[in-house]
Amino acid sequence: MKDSAREIFDNLFARLPELTCCREDVAQAFELILGTYRQGGRVFTCGNGGSAADADHIVGELLKKFRKERDIPAEVKVRLLDNGDEDGAWLAEKLEGSLAAVSLSAQSAILSAYANDVAWEGAFAQQLLGLAREGDTLIALSTSGNSRNCVLAASLAHELDVNVISFTGEGGGRLAATADAAIRVPATETYRIQEYHLPIYHALCAMLEEELF
Repeated sequence: MKDSAREIFDNLFARLPELTCCREDVAQAFELILGTYRQGGRVFTCGNGGSAADADHIVGELLKKFRKERDIPAEVKVRLLDNGDEDGAWLAEKLEGSLAAVSLSAQSAILSAYANDVAWEGAFAQQLLGLAREGDTLIALSTSGNSRNCVLAASLAHELDVNVISFTGEGGGRLAATADAAIRVPATETYRIQEYHLPIYHALCAMLEEELF
């Protein structure tokens, strides 16, 4: 871990010492995601309700600049500039470096189609089956740890050799029991659990940015 990423990591627990119980799991989650990106893989997120919003939020921080400037790949910039047109020059100037990420909670067409035709519980797993590859990472958020659509997605992920990171409350539920890195925050009320999830995934996104850009 780079010194700049380590500083973000340490600062998280200095600001919120009650999260120290999650320290090792946050570190493990970081290494799993970093490994995915270093081998050219993708991160998938899923959750329901407020956790669906968090799933979308994580993807938003990964797909564009979060805290620091990100260059796009040099070869892409060269090709855009070599086009010699206004659009290419605009894109070369305005685009930001991106980390591949998809929120399975945001795909309304496939979510509603599968829920209507088959069952809501399998809607995340169905997407993962079509999109995920060995070495990718799934981040599943469930305050109870027992949201069945998240649990089923995690179960499939293991069969696909996809890493699973869970964000839950202190109980952890079925999701934490099967995750490669189980982040169980010290709270039991839904809103409190979600309040703790946000600074953790913000720290992870900032750490990844420091490592990869």
